[in-house]
Amino acid sequence: MVRQNDIAPAPGARRNRKRVGRGNGSGHGTYSGRGSKGQLSRAGYKMRPGFEGGQLPLIKRLPRKRGFTNIFRKEYSTVSIGTLNAFDAGSEVTPEKLLAAGMIKSLKNPVKILADGEIDRPLTVRANKFSASARAKIEAAGGTAEEVANAAKAE
Repeated sequence: MVRQNDIAPAPGARRNRKRVGRGNGSGHGTYSGRGSKGQLSRAGYKMRPGFEGGQLPLIKRLPRKRGFTNIFRKEYSTVSIGTLNAFDAGSEVTPEKLLAAGMIKSLKNPVKILADGEIDRPLTVRANKFSASARAKIEAAGGTAEEVANAAKAE
């Protein structure tokens, strides 16, 4: 029967730790394997991951590895459908009215209506874009969702 205390690792699988600073006869005396002088020989030395001794690190030399900024990205001012309940039933909602109501900050960016929340009244909503589910919710409430081409104006 094999007991847990009888089990030994395979020969050569375990190695004794290096005992440094125990005299020159051990082969690891005097500088204890740290060489002489310099940053690495000092106590308390820590090197952050990716540090290459002051050389420009690899991660900074390869910009493609760190993502990029799409210069053609189009920013939208988003409006949740639940906030449109602030308008009266049957009224027309335009980017200008959204700005007046404080739902968007400026008309510089195009307006996109998102389906966050519920709408309980028929509204005619004019915006640059609608999510598919927002359009469905507006039409289910008896309203209409109309896409306008260039409602966004530069300030």
